Amino acid sequence: MPLLNKTRVRPAVTYPSPARPTAWSSARLALTAFFAMDGFLFAAWVVRIPDVRGQVHASHSALGLALLCISAGAVATMAVVGRLCLRYGSRRVTVGSVALLSIAVPLPAHSHSVLSLGAVLLLFGAGYGAANVAMNSAAVEVVAELRRPVMPSFHAGYSLGGLLGAGVGGLLAGTISAAWALALSGVLGLAVAAAAGTALLRSPAPAPLSPRSAATVAPSVRSARLLVVLLGLTALFCAYGEGAIADWATLHLTDDVHASPALAAGGYAAFAFAMTTGRVSGTWLSIRLGQTRVIAIGGLTACTGMLVAALAPSVAAALGGFVLVGIGLANIFPLAIAQAGAAGGPQGVATASTLGYAGMLIGPPVIGFLADAAGLPAALTTVAAAAALAAVLPFAVGARRSARPAS
Repeated sequence: MPLLNKTRVRPAVTYPSPARPTAWSSARLALTAFFAMDGFLFAAWVVRIPDVRGQVHASHSALGLALLCISAGAVATMAVVGRLCLRYGSRRVTVGSVALLSIAVPLPAHSHSVLSLGAVLLLFGAGYGAANVAMNSAAVEVVAELRRPVMPSFHAGYSLGGLLGAGVGGLLAGTISAAWALALSGVLGLAVAAAAGTALLRSPAPAPLSPRSAATVAPSVRSARLLVVLLGLTALFCAYGEGAIADWATLHLTDDVHASPALAAGGYAAFAFAMTTGRVSGTWLSIRLGQTRVIAIGGLTACTGMLVAALAPSVAAALGGFVLVGIGLANIFPLAIAQAGAAGGPQGVATASTLGYAGMLIGPPVIGFLADAAGLPAALTTVAAAAALAAVLPFAVGARRSARPAS
C-alpha cells in the first residue's frame, strides 16, 4: 500500500469525527481557493506566451531559455520555503507567496528583450515555487487531520483555476492587450490572497508535520529520505509533461497544426479541464485502486495521449490527445507530493517539489533546442517517454516500501 495510506489512511471506511469537518471547512475552502488562484495566474501567463514571444522577438531556443528562468526561480526558492514553513507555519508562507506571484504576473508583458523577460520570469518563478511548497505543506496537514487521501481535491482546484485562466485568457486574446490582461489577473490574485488568507489564518490549525514525527512512522531517517527521492523523481517526470504542455502546447497548435489563436488557447484549456476532472475523482480512485495503480495507469494514459497530440495532423485529434494527457497526469504529482509530505513533513514536500520542478527546469530548454533541431512535434514526444517512466517508477517505490521492516 502507498505510504500515505499505510501511515495515515487506514481502511476506506475511516472517517473523521463529526466535529472535524466543521472545524476544517473554512481552512479547506480557503486553501482550495489558493490552489485555484495559483492555477489561474499561471494559465493567464501561459495563454499570452505567443504575444510576449512576438514582443521580444525570440526564437524557439531563446524562448526556451527565458522560460527556463521560471523553473530556475522556483527550484531556487523551494528548499528555503520548506524551512520557512517549519519556522513560521505553512499557512502564513502560503499567503505571502501567492501575493508575490500576483505582483510578478503582470511583469512579462512589459519586457522588450529576451534578457529582461528572463529576469522578470525569475521573480515569477520564485513566487510560483514558494506558493507550491507552502500550499502543499498546508494541504498535507489537512490530509493527515482528515485521515483521507484528499490531496487530489486541492490540486483539482489548481486545475480548475488553470481552466478558468485559459478560458478567460482565450476570450480576451483578441480584445485587450497582454499587459492589461495580466495586470487584471494580478489584481484578482491579490484580492484572493487577502480574502482567503484571512479565512485561512483564522481557522484552527493542527501541529505541523515535521521530519521528526515522520521518522516515528518510518524505521529510519535514511529510508524516509530515499522514499522522498523516489517520489520526487515520479513528480519530476509528471512535471516535465505539465511544463512542456503549458509552455509549448499553444505554440504547437498555432505553428504546427495551424489553429487560430483562440482555438490554440483552447488546447491548454482542454488539458486543464481534463486534469480537473481527473483530480476531482482522484480520492475515489485512490481508495479503490490504490495510489500506485492510479499513478501507473495515469502515466500510460498520458504517454498515449501525448503521442497523439504531438503527431496528429488535425486540430481535433491534437486536442483529444491533450485531453488524454491531462487525465493521465492528473493525479501523479499530487499523490507523489502527498506521500513525500507524509514521509518528511514540509522538508519532504520541499525536496520532492524541488525534484518535481526540476522537470520544468529541464523541460523548456530541452523542448526548445529539440524543436529547432527536429521540429516541435518530435520534441514533444519526449513528454510521452517521461510519462512512461512515471508509470513504472511507483513500483520501485512500492518495492522499497515493502522491503522496510514493519514499524
